[in-house]
Amino acid sequence: MNCELRKVVGVGETILDILFKNNQPAAAVPGGSSFNSIISVGRAGVPCAFVGYTGADVVGQQTVDFMHKNGVSTEFFLVKEEEKSAISLAFLNENGDANYAFYKQPPFTPEGWKAPTLAAGDILLYSSYYAVCKGTRPMITKLLEEANKVGAIVYYDLNFRRSHAHELEALRPAILGNFSQSSIVRGSADDFEIMYGTRDASLIYQQHIKDSCPIFICTAGAGQINVCTPTRSYTFLAPRIENVVSTVGAGDSFNAGFTCALIWMGITKEMLPNLSEEQWKKLIDIACQFAGNACQSKENYVNEGFHPEERGYWL
Repeated sequence: MNCELRKVVGVGETILDILFKNNQPAAAVPGGSSFNSIISVGRAGVPCAFVGYTGADVVGQQTVDFMHKNGVSTEFFLVKEEEKSAISLAFLNENGDANYAFYKQPPFTPEGWKAPTLAAGDILLYSSYYAVCKGTRPMITKLLEEANKVGAIVYYDLNFRRSHAHELEALRPAILGNFSQSSIVRGSADDFEIMYGTRDASLIYQQHIKDSCPIFICTAGAGQINVCTPTRSYTFLAPRIENVVSTVGAGDSFNAGFTCALIWMGITKEMLPNLSEEQWKKLIDIACQFAGNACQSKENYVNEGFHPEERGYWL
């Protein structure tokens, strides 16, 4: 399959992240989990589009301009007159990790939205509370149905924050529904500790994911990365990252790198359950290169013009 014909479609919220260091504003960058990922995909030169909406205000226009600048199609992105653009305050500690305060309206399915045409080989990337809340379920469900109908890869990053733990039981049916309609489920050990009370990737896969989704990736920040498949499990060590400025976009850029690598390496949905250890090693390595690059600036994504170190993985 020609990698130039494949694309990544992200769906999610957009939010202006205002970063604080030593309790002083240090930067303001467009953000949102899937949004961060799709900007990294665009900067890596892979065709991509984003499905979502923002407010018809200065922040919203900056968001649209930013997507255009970074090679992300806005054909399926709406600017709503009645909507106020979302804002978050991210307070960075000495390690670059963030505590958040959010100022936004509940997510919803905007009137007049339209789904992009997906094809076999394309990748649908979705994540976070946006993927499970009641307001956006009609849009998410439609996109999942379309992706599975044509044989696209569906990549789901759970990204379940502790701030939504009180809603877990209400959200669990949507989360399980996402598991069953995804080709790959990725989450952090923190996510699953909130959901299931354990950080054991093998246990999580066997008891909660295996029967719904064949591929599971569990990350743990600077710790190990576990990949579980129907036939084997693999453990990789996350490489050390020098000069960390902010970890806000690390996981999102990991997702971006992984989806780009799937395209560069010519991997399709049918191939996923039978990938070799060497192929998994290459996929994870590229994903980690993306994550590491994003950690070295105040932005939530890889640098403009970024391309991972070429080690004969693609082309």
